[in-house]
Amino acid sequence: MNVGGDDCRMSAKPFASRPSSLQSSPAKQGSPAPHRPWRGFCRGFNDCISLGSTVSTGHHQQQQTSLSRLERQVGKLEKEVQKEKELRMIYRKRLERTQDYLRHCLQIAKDNGFLELIVHHKHDDEHGNNNNDSNANDDDNIDSNGNDGQEEVLLSPQLYNGNVSPQFPAGTLVQPRSDISIVVDRARINGWYIEPHEIELREKIARGTTAEIYRATWRGLDVAVKCIFPDFFHTNQSGAAFFAQEVETLSRQRHRFVLQLMGACIDPPERAWIVTEFLGSTLKEWLHGPGSRRKGERAKPLPPLGERLSLALEIAQAMQYLHEQKPRVIHRDLKPSNIFLDDAMRARVADFGHARFLGDEELALTGETGTYVYMAPEVIRCEPYDEKCDIYSFGIILNELITGKHPYIETDFGPAQIAVEVAEGRLRPALPADEDGQLEELVQIVCLSWDQDHSIRPPFSTITRNLRGIKQALTENVQILERN
Repeated sequence: MNVGGDDCRMSAKPFASRPSSLQSSPAKQGSPAPHRPWRGFCRGFNDCISLGSTVSTGHHQQQQTSLSRLERQVGKLEKEVQKEKELRMIYRKRLERTQDYLRHCLQIAKDNGFLELIVHHKHDDEHGNNNNDSNANDDDNIDSNGNDGQEEVLLSPQLYNGNVSPQFPAGTLVQPRSDISIVVDRARINGWYIEPHEIELREKIARGTTAEIYRATWRGLDVAVKCIFPDFFHTNQSGAAFFAQEVETLSRQRHRFVLQLMGACIDPPERAWIVTEFLGSTLKEWLHGPGSRRKGERAKPLPPLGERLSLALEIAQAMQYLHEQKPRVIHRDLKPSNIFLDDAMRARVADFGHARFLGDEELALTGETGTYVYMAPEVIRCEPYDEKCDIYSFGIILNELITGKHPYIETDFGPAQIAVEVAEGRLRPALPADEDGQLEELVQIVCLSWDQDHSIRPPFSTITRNLRGIKQALTENVQILERN
C-alpha cells in the first residue's frame, strides 16, 4: 500500500541519511573499529511494523465506515421502493374507482335518456361524414383501437365538457365558481380591499407548498399575511378561482372560533395576499410541542384533559357554524396545524384554501384533497363526498387530543400506505386506554365520527351538544374532588 510504504520510508529515512561508523569516523591505524550498536535500524524496522499495523487498522475502520454508508443507502433505497409500491397500489385503486364511477355515469346517462341522445348525435355526425367522403367504408364506426362507437362514448368529450351532466342519486357535483372580479368589487364595497403599500411585511413565520406566511403590520396592527406564490397561478389554470374562493369563504365568516379576515390584496399573480389576525401558535404545537417530532418522548407535558376538551368543543362549534351556513362550507383540510390558538388559548379554525361551498344536496368531487392522515376514506377513493368528510377529520383530531399522540404513531406505515388501509376500512388510529370507563362517551364520539360509512357520522350539532355535556360533567367531578 502506498500509505504504508510512504510511512516506512519516512521512518527509515533518518537511518539512511546517517553516516555509517566507517564513513564518519575512520579508524586509526592499527586500532580496532569502535563497536556501535545498530539501534537506528532496529528502531526503524519496529516502527514500520507498528505503522503497518496502524494503517491496517485504519483501513479496516475505513471499510467499516464505507459498509455502514452503503447499508444506509440500501435502507434508503428500500424505503423509496416501498413508497413506490404503495403509490402504485393507490393509483391502481384510484383507476378502479374511476372506472366504477364512469360506469355509474353511463348508467345514469342511460336511465335519463342522455346516452341515447349522445349515440344518436354521434351516429348522425358519422352519417353526414360518410355522405361527404367517397372513401368511406363499413369500418367507419371502428376507431384505431378497435372500439366500436358505443364503447367510444365511454371517453366521449361530452361527458367531460359538461354538455351531459349525470345526475347523482344523492345530489349534484359542485366545482369552484368564484370570479376574481366579483370578489374585488365586493371587497371594495365592504371596505376590506387592502392596497399592497398598506402592508409592511416583517419576518417570515411559515412556508407551505402554495404560499408563505409573514408577520406584518397593517395600520399599526400586527397581522398575518398569506402570500400566494405567483407560480401557483402560472401553473394552475384555476388558480385565480381557487384564490378568490378562499378569500370569499373567509370574508363571510363571523364566528369567534373561525379565523378573522382583516382584508386582502387581490391582484394575482404578484399580489395575492390574504390578511388575517395574527395568532402565535397552533393546536399541533400546543399539544405536541415545537418541531416535527413523532417518535420518542414528548417535547412538553400533556395538557390537562379539561383544556383539551375545551378546545375540541370550540373546534366543533366552529365547524357546526360552517356546515350550517347557506350554502354549506366544507373545510376539507381540517387538522391540528390548521387550527390556531390566541393568547387566551381559544381556537381558531383557519386555512380555507381547500374549502368549498355546497348547496343543498350538492356533492364535491375533488379526490385526495387535504392531508392523508386526516383524510376521509371517500375522499381518498375519489368518490363524491359532502361535509361528512370534515367530521371524519374531526374524529381523528379528537382522538389525538384525548391520547396526546400523533395519529398512527403505533404503526410503521407511511402516508401512502395509511391512505390505502384507511380507504379499505382496515386502519384507524389507536384508541386511548380506558380502564376505568371514564372516556367511554368520548371514545364513542370518536368511533362514530370516523366510521367508514359516512351516513353514520353524526352532524356537528350532535357532537357539540355531547361534548358540552361531557365537559360539564368533568368540571363538576373536578370540583367535587377539590372540595373533598
